[in-house]
Amino acid sequence: MRYRGSKRAVTSRRRTALPLMATLLATAGVLAACAAAPANEKATIIVTTNILGDITRNIVGDSATVVVLMEANADPHSFGISAHQAGEMEQADVIIFNGLGLEEAVLGHVESAREQGVPVLEVGAVINPITLPGTGEAGAQDPHFWTDPQRILTAVGAIENAVVEHVRLSNPAHIHSNAATYKANIGELDQWMSAKFAAVPAQKRKLVTNHHVFGYLAQRFELEVIGAVIPSGTTLAAPSASDLSDLASTIREAGVPAIFADTSQPDKLATVLAEEAKVRVQIVPLFSESLSAAGQGAQTYIEMMRTNTNRMTAALLD
Repeated sequence: MRYRGSKRAVTSRRRTALPLMATLLATAGVLAACAAAPANEKATIIVTTNILGDITRNIVGDSATVVVLMEANADPHSFGISAHQAGEMEQADVIIFNGLGLEEAVLGHVESAREQGVPVLEVGAVINPITLPGTGEAGAQDPHFWTDPQRILTAVGAIENAVVEHVRLSNPAHIHSNAATYKANIGELDQWMSAKFAAVPAQKRKLVTNHHVFGYLAQRFELEVIGAVIPSGTTLAAPSASDLSDLASTIREAGVPAIFADTSQPDKLATVLAEEAKVRVQIVPLFSESLSAAGQGAQTYIEMMRTNTNRMTAALLD
């Protein structure tokens, strides 16, 4: 009897141990999977503006997740972000921003993330920035460098290096290959734009814009910016009555055929100026500060530059 009782006890212990062992193994498997999950997750790159966002996505491809804060058709000088997005910035692997004072409502969040140890790249600091008109040699720097494709080539190299340095990548060579391909595309864009602007006679290469946004383009393609409706590098400024009067006189004297206004801004001031100048002046909308939604003419950086160049040259030759 003791033997049979002892045998039942051993059998019972074995039956109890088997479910327990299965539970332990299952738990260990879950823990191992959880521990391995971060290694399989893609790194996160946060980009402030949609123009730099498009450029970064062309470089990164599917090697990391690129989060762009600025929506299509927004104004980079005034767009804001949510508390959730601000929190995401402090968890990013790297933040890429335009800088030079462009993202006025977001720069504080960029600095906060930097203080938390997040690597940041200010692209505008590496492209040999120019100063805004009327601010002197030591004045404010112009943040609108993307209007010059040659400076975008420099920007691509800076973004490429920042991604390889700060982002966990399974294949860094993929980033270099993408960057090389995109640089070739930008080089083709630059040559095409050069040919388009070369067809405009020198006496007609005069620009009046909604605000000072095409200084880099003018420098690259030998155009002359004779004035801006808003005499500032930001859309948040406003012109005075004397500013409008002086610019109206300049337009009449120079025989400017068009005023180029950003598509994200109302053209009321440009229209008022055209009426004040008492001359026939077109109001030509350009995608100068932001990409557009699909099908609107500026879904990508390259499409934006081609659309703007076609509209500008057509108006100047009219």
